[in-house]
Amino acid sequence: MTIKIKKCKREDLQVLQDISIETFNDTFKDQNSSENMKAYLERAFNLKQLEKELSNLSSEFFFIYFHNEIAGYLKVNVNDAQSEEMGEESLEIERVYIHTKSQKYGLGKLLLNKAIEIAKKHNKKNVWLGVWEKNENAIAFYKKLGFVQTGSHSFYMGDEEQIDLIMTKIV
Repeated sequence: MTIKIKKCKREDLQVLQDISIETFNDTFKDQNSSENMKAYLERAFNLKQLEKELSNLSSEFFFIYFHNEIAGYLKVNVNDAQSEEMGEESLEIERVYIHTKSQKYGLGKLLLNKAIEIAKKHNKKNVWLGVWEKNENAIAFYKKLGFVQTGSHSFYMGDEEQIDLIMTKIV
């Protein structure tokens, strides 16, 4: 089993957009209206927005390759790039997505371990993430890895307000 994690660079922008749209759509299209999905995908994953995120020094993106094919990606944030005020001692795992066909091989766990490694490198005391309250598989996965619910916040899918559980793990 060949697995490699590689930091995304500016020249990876189109690939980042493609995998962002594909994995988000695969994960959430069945539970959301096509109008709200379209609105969210266009806002969150347009090239200008992704380029802005990619050039933010407080954010990092990583691709994970499985058998030499891109299988998913990770986005982490520190400092003011975090989507919530969680303080200087926190690292946010904003996105961790794996292609459907590449799930169940431990790739998500490897990406989470990469985030924890980055947190430790930056002397952070904890990592946190937001997960949709209806995404039961992801919630169970995070709990299994030692994350606990510490709060919640609103997430907008198009014009629909949804609730994300905030889950935290001390590193």
